[in-house]
Amino acid sequence: MTELLIQENKEIKKIALLEDGQIVEYYEEDNETNRREGNIYIGIVKDIIKGMQSAFVDIGTEKNSFIHLKDVLPKIDQTKQKNDENIDIGKVLKTNQKILVQVKKDSNQKKGARVSTHINLPSKYIILMPNTDIITISQKIEDEKEQKRLIKLVKENLSENNGAIIRTSAQGKEKEIIDDIKYIQEKWNKIIQTSVNPNQNEPKLLYKSEDIIEKILIDLVDKKIEIKKGKDILKKYELEKQIEKIENRKIWLKCGGFITIDKTEALTAIDVNTGKYTGNKNLEQTIFKVNKEATIEIAKQLRLRDIGGIIIIDYIDMNNQEDKDKIEQLLKQELKKDRTKTQVEGFTKLDLIEMTRKHICSHKE
Repeated sequence: MTELLIQENKEIKKIALLEDGQIVEYYEEDNETNRREGNIYIGIVKDIIKGMQSAFVDIGTEKNSFIHLKDVLPKIDQTKQKNDENIDIGKVLKTNQKILVQVKKDSNQKKGARVSTHINLPSKYIILMPNTDIITISQKIEDEKEQKRLIKLVKENLSENNGAIIRTSAQGKEKEIIDDIKYIQEKWNKIIQTSVNPNQNEPKLLYKSEDIIEKILIDLVDKKIEIKKGKDILKKYELEKQIEKIENRKIWLKCGGFITIDKTEALTAIDVNTGKYTGNKNLEQTIFKVNKEATIEIAKQLRLRDIGGIIIIDYIDMNNQEDKDKIEQLLKQELKKDRTKTQVEGFTKLDLIEMTRKHICSHKE
């Protein structure tokens, strides 16, 4: 059973997504915080930073946003070709040039927002990618026959010069996907129409992205979700203890081991420890048991805390390659429960797992 609990007062909105009574996702939104991730703007290029192959773009916010050359060059399938990133950004962008951009990462106290000309418009069954012919499919759809069917269906119904990411919810659907493509392409056409104004010389917001609740409902369109609201709904469901644990650095495992989660500006480091668990006489089995239980908990915590960016996992050292392979496969399997994009790069020479995760909710300013 999936439930969405919404508790709101004048200052803050608390949102909890529950599966069988357990919180799997939790968000807090300050009602005074202006969330901009996903918004589309007409921006004005202000300063070109040639040494960094980047530029500052005025989108009408307090801080100018930041764009890198790779986010200006045409979006390509990097498995088949590569952009020439040695091109001088000064030849691609000019000061005072108008540019259509989307916020990919919100601003914070130190930096302005990061923006890109690569637009993503999410809908129920696809994510529209204008100005590209790339069509990709969710890794969670594993059946090859279904993959080919969906790619063919989407390709036949997309307008020229539009690409798409086919979502997991598209599995088994046909008419719904065709209707969804029409809907999202019409939305994009309206955005383009509002952007065409030769007399518009100031930054302008063209499209405001969905809020967290709308995003959850779109992402989980294939699930029956019971929505409940109330001033004390979280207390009524006795979820205070679960919420308190979300902020804990140390999380104990049932076996007696524990993991620690430490966030830095550059990455998130997760360390696995045996703790109180002594196991049996076989050291390798003891280590594998802790690492296995830790893997399930790590995947759960990444989703629960909405941890994004680079993530490094320091498991207890395993000498057996077969055990390493099993842990890596288990991590990938558990991450399939997450509704955002994750990528596991595997074990490094230092026996650390490298992975990335795209966060769902933008960070607070």
